[in-house]
Amino acid sequence: MAEPAAKPRTPIESGVPDPFQYMHPTTIRNFGQWKYHERPQPGVLKHVAESGEALYTVRAGTQRQMDLATVRKLCDIADEFAEGHFRFTIRSNIEYLVADEAKVQPLIDKLRAEGFPVGGTGPSVAMISHTQGWLHCDIPGTDASGVVKALMDELHDEFVREDMPNRVHITTSCCQINCGGQGDIAINIQHTKPPKINHDLVANVCERPSVVARCPVAAIRPALVNGKPSLEVDEQKCICCGACYPPCPPMEINDPEHSKLAIWIGGNHSNARGAPTFHKLVCSGLPNNPPRWPEVAEVVKKILHVYREDARDYERVGEWVERIGWPRFFELTNLPFTKFHIENWRGSRQTLNASAHVRF
Repeated sequence: MAEPAAKPRTPIESGVPDPFQYMHPTTIRNFGQWKYHERPQPGVLKHVAESGEALYTVRAGTQRQMDLATVRKLCDIADEFAEGHFRFTIRSNIEYLVADEAKVQPLIDKLRAEGFPVGGTGPSVAMISHTQGWLHCDIPGTDASGVVKALMDELHDEFVREDMPNRVHITTSCCQINCGGQGDIAINIQHTKPPKINHDLVANVCERPSVVARCPVAAIRPALVNGKPSLEVDEQKCICCGACYPPCPPMEINDPEHSKLAIWIGGNHSNARGAPTFHKLVCSGLPNNPPRWPEVAEVVKKILHVYREDARDYERVGEWVERIGWPRFFELTNLPFTKFHIENWRGSRQTLNASAHVRF
């Protein structure tokens, strides 16, 4: 008797999983049939469907780097008040989905009692998004998550209230590569000096061609130092980005004196009312001063205060500055304007065009 033909192996699909398996039953029943939504109070959204069913979303501030005890506590709250239905936003806030209106206020009270502020909706300061910092990344000049913790402690009232002209997205990045993205207000590290090279270690630790190729402005080249294979940096080309440090730790660029923090404003990914915009430098040379970074907090709070008092309703930070002009912005915030705020770099053709990445 002939053996049955082997069944073809089912391919393993990759990509986005089926979202319906994670949705609240009310969401599934009314998918694509929502009539309107409103904000009953800060931190709470109410979505009403054509069928008349309502679903409440309660948003609470949570840290991005989370320990097991906190995860279990949040899950226990979800089981008690939200039938186990919750999700995390892109800015690392937890959102509980509640169909029973009677459970909304007890849920809010429980979250506050456990130390989780409820807010971040509407015209408020949203939770700060940030890069991985010292926990995961191999290049940071500061700990972005630490800056976020210190700053959100200062901005607690701006998170739980809705009294800003529009939403304020704040980002932090622990290096100038800025994988934290664009933000209404951004706090980024600045390396102000080229890397210091420990030539005795380069030959044993670094794959030199990879280091040379990684530099975005072709400022690194092989060299012989004291008879050993090493690297050298053209400091006229170097933009102090720190991209060379991960593949070559002997090229140390972090410096307790010369690695500073800078504040940028006006970045926006959205194209709701205009084209997306890059944020622009407004303050530099702030001390990288853990664990509370008071100098950074002072500047951010000053910008937020002036924005709240001077901007029109629904204006984002960048739209407000575009309307009043940069001279007026620096006058209102009392921030110093220096030569470093002027965009006068014209070296892209001589530097970027020489790298292994960019041709134009």
